[in-house]
Amino acid sequence: MLHTTPPQSQTTPTSLPRPPNQNIKTMKQDIPRLPAPPAPSPTRRPKTRGLLRPPRRTNAFVWCAAFACVIFSILLILAGIATLIVFLVIKPRHPSFETTAASLNSIYLDTPEYFNGDLTFLANFSNPNHKMDVQFEYLNIELYFSDRLIATQSLQPFAQRRGEARLEAVHMISSEVYLPLKLSMELQKQVQSNRVQYNIRGTFRVRANLGLSHFSYWLYGRCQIELTGPPSGVLVARSCSTKR
Repeated sequence: MLHTTPPQSQTTPTSLPRPPNQNIKTMKQDIPRLPAPPAPSPTRRPKTRGLLRPPRRTNAFVWCAAFACVIFSILLILAGIATLIVFLVIKPRHPSFETTAASLNSIYLDTPEYFNGDLTFLANFSNPNHKMDVQFEYLNIELYFSDRLIATQSLQPFAQRRGEARLEAVHMISSEVYLPLKLSMELQKQVQSNRVQYNIRGTFRVRANLGLSHFSYWLYGRCQIELTGPPSGVLVARSCSTKR
């Protein structure tokens, strides 16, 4: 038997597939390129120069001034405490002012509205303190009829020891003082009834001495007096008060 080999089948060459790298390259060429993102801005580092500097030393003058202020504050507090203790121990009282006697010498009306008058009275100043001396540095006394000023007089300063009283004769003269018609008629009425009323107002500046220290204050005296008619008018009633 003869063996025959089958004839080989003839195959036509077909197109082989492209390698994958070539396909990827083609795809990359087809994809549009996106713009590159902006580069991040560099961050600024905080400045640390001030933190690295050593602390400054306080000036010696500042320390001296602070020490002086502390010493002054302590002395001021001690002075206040000492003054309070002195006040509690001594218990200071202000002097008093009053009128002990008076003489109405004349009242004359030149015209119905112009007044002339002459009045003398004794002013009594007393210092009720037993451990403190006082000094009157300023003294001014005014005379009023009703609420109208008709005379004024200033006195010389003087000093008063503790528990001392002093009498001062005060002469008040009124010359051509204008009075409203209503007050002029009221004055004539009081003269006819033998009862004339005046108001005395005193303004004083007093200095109190406490050993090495002292303090000053204003004092106000008020007296309402009633006298008989001139020419020999005498004091028949009075009401006095003294306030700071």
